[in-house]
This record gives sequence, C-alpha cells and structure tokens, in this order.
Amino acid sequence: MAVNRDTNFSYSFLALPREKRLAIVAVWDFCRAVDDAVDEPLIGNRSSAIDRTGELDRWRAELDCCYGRGEPQTRQGLALRTYIERFDLSREPFNELVDGVAMDVVHHRFETFDELYQYCLRVGSAVGLICIEIFGYRNLRTRDYAIALGVALQLTNIIRDVRTDLINGRVYFPMEDLRNFDVSTEDLSTGSSAKVRSLLAFQCSRARSYYDKARGLLPREDARQLAAAEIMASIYLSILRRIERLDYDVFSTVVRISKPRKAAIFVWVWIVIVIKTIRC
Repeated sequence: MAVNRDTNFSYSFLALPREKRLAIVAVWDFCRAVDDAVDEPLIGNRSSAIDRTGELDRWRAELDCCYGRGEPQTRQGLALRTYIERFDLSREPFNELVDGVAMDVVHHRFETFDELYQYCLRVGSAVGLICIEIFGYRNLRTRDYAIALGVALQLTNIIRDVRTDLINGRVYFPMEDLRNFDVSTEDLSTGSSAKVRSLLAFQCSRARSYYDKARGLLPREDARQLAAAEIMASIYLSILRRIERLDYDVFSTVVRISKPRKAAIFVWVWIVIVIKTIRC
C-alpha cells in the first residue's frame, strides 16, 4: 500500500507548470510500478515472496539504467530518466522507496511505532523528498516539511485502508498499540467496536500531529512552489476529518472525498497561498 492509486494526487498536480507536472507524473508512475510488484496479498506464500523479491530486484536494476548504467527497459524507466537529468534527482530516495516496498513482502506486522515510522519514511517521505526537488525550494527546512508530510499522508492511508489491508493479510497499526487498547487482529476484522474506535481515534490523533508538524515547518518563502504539496495535505486531512465524523467507521466503505470537494480544496488552498506570499 505504499503508493496510493486514487485521484487525490492528480488534483494537487494541477497547480504545477506543465514540465513539472509531467515530471511528477513520471515519478509517480515509476513509484506505482514498483509498488505493483508486491501489491497482491501474500498470505504466507513463500514462493510468491521470492517472486516478488525478484521483481523488486528488476526495478533496482531499472534504476541502475535510469542513472546511466544502461538503457531503461520499461516505459516508466524511460520517462523517469529524462526528468532525473532535468531536475538532478538523487537516487537515494528511490532506493529508500524500493526498500520500503520490500518490507511489504515479508514484514506484515510492526511491533512498535518506531518500526512503522521507518516504513513511513521509506514509502511516504522518500517520495516527498523526490517531489520537492521538482517543485523547487530555497529553504533547507523544506526537506523536514516533506518528511513530516510524507509520514502524515502514509498514516492517513493506513487508517483509511485498514479493512483492505486486513483482507490482504497485513496489519500496519503497531502491535503495541493494539495491546494498549486491548484490540486483537480478530477485533479489527470484525469491524467497529468501542475499543476499535478508541484505537482508531488514537491513530488519527497521531496522524494529525504530523500534519501539524509539517505545517509548522513550511517555509513561507517556499509556500507557493509547494502549493501542490499543500493541496495534497489538505485533501488528505479532509479524509482524516471525514473518518472522525463517521465515528471511525472505516469498515463499511473506503472513505473518500468527492470531486467537487477536492476542487474546492484546490481553489481555497491556492488562494490562501497566494495571499500569504503577497503579504511576505
């Protein structure tokens, strides 16, 4: 579940000039392709795990080609290579992403939040660090902003997709949290209950703390260039708020934000950023 496939991100990309938008799409397509290599549920199938590890090795080799050690063999690699050169994209975040996706092959439980945090850094923050190189920035604090926002977005995905992940044999909530709220994986599978709602409320509060942290780290001088990231943050924060309004029922349906609401968020965030930057 590393890279989300819905349209939330496409709305934020509309804020970008054409070349940057194409670059972000190329990055996103590559990251989704890596995620697709392990996206099917494993349910303890060792041969499948070996196959998927092999697929990830092929994507690592494709990165070698993207960074000058041959000719990319996929359309995603060919598209990405152009923008690696244009925006001087570091390879390290791509490596982190592949390593994070690899955790989904064999690591179906996280004992502590520290372990989950490392996963979020790899599959969420790493993508953010790639994107800000395309958005452009002047203040190095923007990197810390991208890291915090990447964690916030990933935690939101985990909360929203808990039912789907359970079906696929994965639990992303730390086991220590389940114990603290006296919730078993079977409790999660049966849906909402008072103690499950308490667990989800705690997870939502944690995610909110990372949105707050990102907001506090956003350098004003980089705000306009980071408009796409702020639109994305606002859409995902709206998902979190909707989950809270639904009393944490993420089991009946996948919580989504309507297209008109996304469009309204896009316009509102853009106006706010323009006003703030004019006042600088």
